[in-house]
Amino acid sequence: MSIYKRGETWWIQFKTPNGERIQQSAWTQVKEEAQELHDTLKAQAWREKNLGARPRHTWQEAVVRWLTEQSHKKSIETDKTRLRWLDQHLHDTKIDEITKTMVDAIKTAKQNEGVSNATINRTLAILRSILNKSKQEWEWIDSVPYIRMLPEPSMRVRWLSYIEADRLISELPDHLKAMVKFTLATGLRESNVTGLQWKQVDMIRRCAWVNADQAKGKKAIAVPLNSDSCEIIKEQFGKHETYVFTYKGNPVTRANNNAWEKALKRAGIEDFRWHDLRHTWASWHIQSGTPLNVLKELGGWSDLTMVMRYAHLSSEHLYEYAGNVSKKNTGTNLVLVKGLK
Repeated sequence: MSIYKRGETWWIQFKTPNGERIQQSAWTQVKEEAQELHDTLKAQAWREKNLGARPRHTWQEAVVRWLTEQSHKKSIETDKTRLRWLDQHLHDTKIDEITKTMVDAIKTAKQNEGVSNATINRTLAILRSILNKSKQEWEWIDSVPYIRMLPEPSMRVRWLSYIEADRLISELPDHLKAMVKFTLATGLRESNVTGLQWKQVDMIRRCAWVNADQAKGKKAIAVPLNSDSCEIIKEQFGKHETYVFTYKGNPVTRANNNAWEKALKRAGIEDFRWHDLRHTWASWHIQSGTPLNVLKELGGWSDLTMVMRYAHLSSEHLYEYAGNVSKKNTGTNLVLVKGLK
């Protein structure tokens, strides 16, 4: 069959005049849309073979190929949402017809929805990525219009005091309470806590680990377990055969949920996200004197750039140098020097 279903999604299959077998997802649950894409691709293959013309590709074709190549991304579902929004502006447009004027119009349309600059930039970034691949890798187009990103505010760092953290924990149901305590003890991201399995924990060596395919930076992370995190893990013994943290016998897929939001409200804590627990963990480390290079390793960051967000929270390591300009050390009376000016 030229089009067929796999689950809820339609797929395309045909042979080109050159004998090449084309088989790919149409990325749609609508049969008519799949048929339209099938006919378009088949006609283009004929023109390329018999007329020697360089095929012109539509935005929809580019999206299909990009999604196929990027299907491994953790954020692929979010990307699909942004691409669905872009589709209303670019669906049948030939990608060599996409100009800066069109890009600016898309940017304005998104701004009119009242969303943040960061949200707009994420949408523009996908548009730019697809156009760059169309030029550099697929050789579908000769040039890419300039896409100017909007300014974004400095990276936000929101953290809790120990008193605030205790207040929040007291309002949480037991399963979230355990995960929050564990996050504050280890600094792990939400997905690494909810997805933590017993095979990733060694209580004898007092350590855990995040596999490379689970880590944001695609590098395995060693997680030393302090006394707090060890106690939390011990409390989870016997609750599930595979996963460390569970709820009513089932793995927890999402910690940032309604129960979390309600607990924040009861605790009187505003403008706080689950990821801010990681900011809190890092901030507490810095305030307790943990060196930046050590925090970098503990947090699994690839370089010091991200860690420097927390550097301003501690200055103890600078005290010994601050005295270098003291008049007792330099023999200079700063009051007299000021009077001579």
